[in-house]
Amino acid sequence: MGCNTSSDAKSNKEEKDTQENQANSATVEDKLFPEEKQKESTEEGGPSEVEAATKIQAVFRGHKTRKSISMKAVEKPAEKNQAEPSKAELEAEFRADDKDLCNAATKIQASFRGHQARKQTQVEKTKEQQDKEDVENIDLTDPDLNKAATKIQASFRGHKVRKETPN
Repeated sequence: MGCNTSSDAKSNKEEKDTQENQANSATVEDKLFPEEKQKESTEEGGPSEVEAATKIQAVFRGHKTRKSISMKAVEKPAEKNQAEPSKAELEAEFRADDKDLCNAATKIQASFRGHQARKQTQVEKTKEQQDKEDVENIDLTDPDLNKAATKIQASFRGHKVRKETPN
């Protein structure tokens, strides 16, 4: 602990003065603008009201979902206890001579078959359209394309000649 020189004493005194000024100004600002202090505390990492509300909502939604899933799990075993009706029970309930029932079944089958046909037609149209686009995108100036066409023509001509000449 040596003696303080005048320059050391000045620097220590200046540091103390600046710290006191900062503390005094901070307390005055806190008294004049308390809402800004609250905003600063939320910006510094403390949870804001919005974040807290979001967290509460998320926890509640999770609780609600878990509860509904557990309720469904309880209901499923009760449904499994009900056995499917046997073939005899179904035949007794739905007689073949019931014209209304047969007409309804025929109507359902026709509707489903129409749906399948429309779906198949749509797939075929899409395929045809894709094929047309592929043909249109062929580069006719490609030299490899010309070589391939010549090779195909030569093969066909040879096949045609061999077919025409008798053995």
